[in-house]
Amino acid sequence: MMHKIHKALGDRFVWLVADALTMVERNMIRYVRLPQLLVFSTIQPVMFLLLFTYVFGGAIQTGSGEYINYLLPGILVQTAVFGAITTGIGLAEDLAKGLIDRFRSLPMARSAVLAGRTIADMMRNIFVVLLMLAVGYLIGFRLEGTLSDSITAFMLLLLFGFAFSWVSATIGMLSKNVETAQVLGFIWVFPLVFASAVFVPVESMPTWLRTFAEINPVTVTVDAVRALALGGVPDETTSRYVWATLAYIVGILAVFMPLAVRLYRRSV
Repeated sequence: MMHKIHKALGDRFVWLVADALTMVERNMIRYVRLPQLLVFSTIQPVMFLLLFTYVFGGAIQTGSGEYINYLLPGILVQTAVFGAITTGIGLAEDLAKGLIDRFRSLPMARSAVLAGRTIADMMRNIFVVLLMLAVGYLIGFRLEGTLSDSITAFMLLLLFGFAFSWVSATIGMLSKNVETAQVLGFIWVFPLVFASAVFVPVESMPTWLRTFAEINPVTVTVDAVRALALGGVPDETTSRYVWATLAYIVGILAVFMPLAVRLYRRSV
């Protein structure tokens, strides 16, 4: 009896993975056929990087080192979070066009639609982050941490963006139209990004805002990525940043993954 239960669960898991990979392929093909989607998603972070480096960089004091070295890790985290908004917009678009109803008529795991979308957006983030690193190197950024630390920072960026994609997926399921999903997406992202350590040290903020900025998951992730990418931070402090970031990632996924799946099931 237990053997049959285990086999059924195993078959169900394989079915879910196969369906999710199919949806990943579907979303990646969309990026290939509509390359402007990928191009426009890279223009904004590059503009932020160049503008803050050359327009505001001379006026912002970070305490030590070149501003580009301080800025780029923060811009990479911002890019991952902003990229998550497209998850909700894409799902809202699929709902509006009736594609979700078509997926419902197919013999596929319903959660595979959300999993495929979020994984595809994470894969898109790989390209965008690598492009941002290349641009950063052209204007003076240099990785000063070890290779393993740099890889860890890269993985944290991808996982953090993946977690926020599930927040955006929840918003997409609630809004059900592209315009609302886009507006709601920026409403919750902007305070998190700009009231953080992305552009300036939190020590420069008013006390009431600094309190929020210090516990902001964006700040915690930026601190972890900076410590790993630039080095010069005690190992204990770096480990604390990394574990705090992982705790945020797990907490966000634990809340918004089942919530998004429930809303998706109700919508269909």
